[in-house]
Amino acid sequence: QVQLVESGGGSVQDGGSLRLSCAASGRTFSDYAMGWFRQVPGKDRDFIAGISSSAGSTYYSASVKGRFTISRNNAEKTVFLEMNSLKPDDTAVYYCAATQEPKNRVPRAYEYDTWGQGTQVTDSS
Repeated sequence: QVQLVESGGGSVQDGGSLRLSCAASGRTFSDYAMGWFRQVPGKDRDFIAGISSSAGSTYYSASVKGRFTISRNNAEKTVFLEMNSLKPDDTAVYYCAATQEPKNRVPRAYEYDTWGQGTQVTDSS
């Protein structure tokens, strides 16, 4: 099974940029579709970005589309989330997630079954 370790979180000025990384262990990373979620205290965990195992398809929620970019490097077993034009509402704990089930599409939020530990991102207004 794959294990996920996130890094790159921190505090960024309003309107700034930040790049999150999620490093995966295991030999079957290329078989996994990947995604990013975020959660604010008192709110539901939101699915904000997804990428298919081949990187042929991506998904973005309306709240981040046009500002965030998900990408992956299968050789390095890493998935990235490039965040630009950060807003106060982007402050949250960000989680990476994985699943092997879909092979040719981005999974739905409920299909992800493996999770990273989460990393805090704070937008300073």
